[in-house]
Amino acid sequence: MTGGDRLDRAAEGKGKGALMAGKRGLVLGVANDRSIAWGIASKLHRHGAELAFTYQGEAFERRVRPLAQSLGSRLVLPCDVSREADLDTVFDAVRETWDRLDFVVHAVAYSDKDELKGRYLDTSRENFAKTMTISCYSFTALARRAAPLMTDGGSLITLSYLGAQRVTPNYNVMGVAKAALETSVRYLAADMGGARIRVNAISAGPMRTLAGSAIADARFVYRWNETHAPLRRNVSLEEVGAAGLYLLSDLSAGVTGETLYVDGGYNTIGIPSPRRLKAEHD
Repeated sequence: MTGGDRLDRAAEGKGKGALMAGKRGLVLGVANDRSIAWGIASKLHRHGAELAFTYQGEAFERRVRPLAQSLGSRLVLPCDVSREADLDTVFDAVRETWDRLDFVVHAVAYSDKDELKGRYLDTSRENFAKTMTISCYSFTALARRAAPLMTDGGSLITLSYLGAQRVTPNYNVMGVAKAALETSVRYLAADMGGARIRVNAISAGPMRTLAGSAIADARFVYRWNETHAPLRRNVSLEEVGAAGLYLLSDLSAGVTGETLYVDGGYNTIGIPSPRRLKAEHD
């Protein structure tokens, strides 16, 4: 049994003793039961949180609604984060249902997958703008609407990736958007800290998610990280979910403006060991 499993078992049935008991939050970006957002939401639910979810379009609604209902969610709302009216409608519904909001999980990103291939140099203006709007600006738009509802403080998290800091294969404009997102985290943390609202990001290692599968050579990146990370493995959805629980709970009450790497330590590696590289090819 892992430490996370023991923590979950300790939380079950304890009600007020659970880490997130009495906390209410909005989760954006669940695509299916392998999504990082779902891993975080499941962990939050096991620790007592009450959750609301959004989806974009009928295809995602068919996947998201049953998952949300399995966690007892009463709020499952359509939302295209590139539309201001949709965001307003979601937060109006949250305000009408709950007297406050304690946390937000932002796990939304988009770019034309054809423009993630080849060279960043060839990125079109149209796709650059759309990628930045959905993958980066939407987090700021959410934070602005969430702040008035976080009357007792709160916590917001978003998802990044190592491609924000280092060149990674077939990430291109998404890496630029994630770099801007990580910088947004720091500026939002400074803006919102006076209201006891914390803002952080999780930079997870490669995972077998719907979003990850859209990136060319994803299997190569997954195997490379598995081979060269200090832990000699990739991380699990459960582990990333636990990191989300940490950042959204009072366990991280003194943490804001940070990007937390959950990647088996891969981000610390500069050049892999020549001995290990040689062993791979022998």
